[in-house]
Amino acid sequence: MASPPSSSAYLFLLLHLLAAANTIRSQSYIGINYGMVADNLPPPSATAKLLQSTSFGKVRLYGSDPSIIKALANTNIGITIGAANSDIPPMATDITYAKTWINSNVLPYYPASKIILINVGNEVLQYGEPELKTQLLPAMKNLQTALDEASLSGKIKVSTVHSMSVLGQSEPPSAGRFDPGVVDLLKGLLEFNKETASPFLINPYPFFAYQTDPRPETLAFCLFQPNAGRPDSGNNIKYMNMFDAQVDAVRSALNAMAFNDVEIVVAETGWPYKGDVAEAGATIENAKAYNGNLVAHLRSMVGTPLMPGKSIDTYLFALYDEDLKPGKPSERAFGIYNVDLTPIYDANLSKGSQGGLANAPAPTISPPADAPPTSGAIAPPTNSTTTPNSTTPHDSPTARVNASKNAASLDKIGASFIIFVCLAVASLL
Repeated sequence: MASPPSSSAYLFLLLHLLAAANTIRSQSYIGINYGMVADNLPPPSATAKLLQSTSFGKVRLYGSDPSIIKALANTNIGITIGAANSDIPPMATDITYAKTWINSNVLPYYPASKIILINVGNEVLQYGEPELKTQLLPAMKNLQTALDEASLSGKIKVSTVHSMSVLGQSEPPSAGRFDPGVVDLLKGLLEFNKETASPFLINPYPFFAYQTDPRPETLAFCLFQPNAGRPDSGNNIKYMNMFDAQVDAVRSALNAMAFNDVEIVVAETGWPYKGDVAEAGATIENAKAYNGNLVAHLRSMVGTPLMPGKSIDTYLFALYDEDLKPGKPSERAFGIYNVDLTPIYDANLSKGSQGGLANAPAPTISPPADAPPTSGAIAPPTNSTTTPNSTTPHDSPTARVNASKNAASLDKIGASFIIFVCLAVASLL
């Protein structure tokens, strides 16, 4: 007859179950972009350990690097991978190419590596060649067929990423509409999103909105700091931050095309911690304020005015600086962590962190000499990556009630689970 388990075995079981409880309460809606246009990045194994020490529940790759995918095996971190723009033509015309792509980039690693989404191309409708735009949907459909045949239908989604310039009108948020030049192509993509329950991915950057209107009150609005808010005349909502304004403009555009049930995911958003003299607001204080306050906003579960009571899946940009990226200095200064794995600044992202709004300094950036006057509202161009107005006040009574209900619900679930575990272990003793 086998001897009963030792007390150490019971302790191990208890610790394992408590770890499971922590996973239940993890913040799966907070993700991070892991770009690799650099020559000084730490090994994937070190990055995997770093990610496990943070609140990030998912990571987005721009390609499908096998060393990274394997390093993330058995971490329970959701992985978004990408098919390159160059993959689109052969993937659109040859189903065998799509099947081979899945056989090479997914099947060897799944399910140990938790691949959850494949993005086909990046900002193709905005910046791709005309023929690439028409090939995008057939490529996505062939990739979906390949997943179906591999019995992965519903387990791994297929989509593509759009820049905010996909909007032809974005201000006020209630008037958000897609660019008429891409509406016909978008309709097919959105029908695919709806049929497969895959998300519509966008890249909102309040930082770029601030570049077009570098006033102190705009900076506060972009950084989730105290401000007077911006009323939306279309629905009488007062928006208190740019992020909600931009996301709700996309929501309005989707609703206007009768795709109310297509989910929005933020594929990229962030703030550079340095830039040249012409890049207003690119400071470490502002980067800390934006990312820290955005994380706190997501954790509040308040949502946006048009999508209240839940947090939109949001991937911050970016894990590390990419020192080989071309363009302005800010393009190489979006990282949150140094390549030695230490934080560049504290954005309350350590595991278990539930910090409130970051104590960022009040806006002190002086606008350039040619900036618009501080009196009067100057709206950025509607086809830019900006969206000035947007959202209900974070501190409205409804927002506070919803936030506390969600927080209380999570606490009760966690507490109940721990009590259950303790009682189960006690019964074994």
